[in-house]
Amino acid sequence: MPLPPLSNDETLAIRFWRNLRVSIPVAFWFAVLIVLNLSQTLSLVIKPVSPSTFRRFNRWCANFWWGGCVVFAERFNGTKIIVSGKDLPTDENVLVVSNHQQMPDITTIMALARGKGRLGDLKFFVKNALKWVPGVGWGMQFLNCPFLKRDWSADREKINATFATLVNERIPMWLVSFVEGTRATEAKIRASAEWAVDRGIEPTRHVLIPRTKGFVASVEGLGGHLNAVYDFTIGYVEGVPSLWQFITGRVKQIHVHVRRFPSDELPKIEAELKQWLLDRFYEKDALLEEYYETGAFPAEVRAAE
Repeated sequence: MPLPPLSNDETLAIRFWRNLRVSIPVAFWFAVLIVLNLSQTLSLVIKPVSPSTFRRFNRWCANFWWGGCVVFAERFNGTKIIVSGKDLPTDENVLVVSNHQQMPDITTIMALARGKGRLGDLKFFVKNALKWVPGVGWGMQFLNCPFLKRDWSADREKINATFATLVNERIPMWLVSFVEGTRATEAKIRASAEWAVDRGIEPTRHVLIPRTKGFVASVEGLGGHLNAVYDFTIGYVEGVPSLWQFITGRVKQIHVHVRRFPSDELPKIEAELKQWLLDRFYEKDALLEEYYETGAFPAEVRAAE
């Protein structure tokens, strides 16, 4: 089963100090984000004249603000990302699939993207309601992120339009998809395992059975624009942290195992592509089993750049 949530067993005084020391930086950085949102809105004037300039400016905004979040975690809080597996290239358009446990999964992926100079190219499949959230949600509307209503019939047209924009305008991308569909918890994994058994599918212990429909649509919709699929397996040490625990410095290490699969090696038949993704999650489940037993992924020797 997955790690339990990271405990809150620190004394009240320590928790108070942790909250106090980050309150001013967090408030300041959120204010910066709102200013960036305003700048992004003003950049709409440029879009009809020069779409490429519009994209470059908004890429810079994402790189600047997300980069600040990564640097804050690394330098202010001392969080280290320990990476094993494939050393990724810097010039590919990719679909990123990852296990999903909590919000710090996202900052971990940001750290990996920043190490490859691709932070501003990150795009996420996100809930439709998030687009109205001040700051992050507003900003992501300018980055060609697909917003989902969790209803495939309602989402299909918008997602295909997003894919068409990415492909036709040759927009650089690391498109992140948490194909489990939700955060993995003990209760959800138990329910996922029961669902799998009912359908004659091998259950998993540490991840949810992935939802394959969106993955297949992404691979097919991105076509030749997609160079590879990156598979990230994220493991925490003492427990799965909340976003606030991460921000306040409770997390000193996060481990990530990286695999790369060239797009021209992916199956072309839909049923086989669905099974391909399922097989990757069985492998991911085994990786996490080993990680929880040994405290390390295979050949874990380097830190994120």
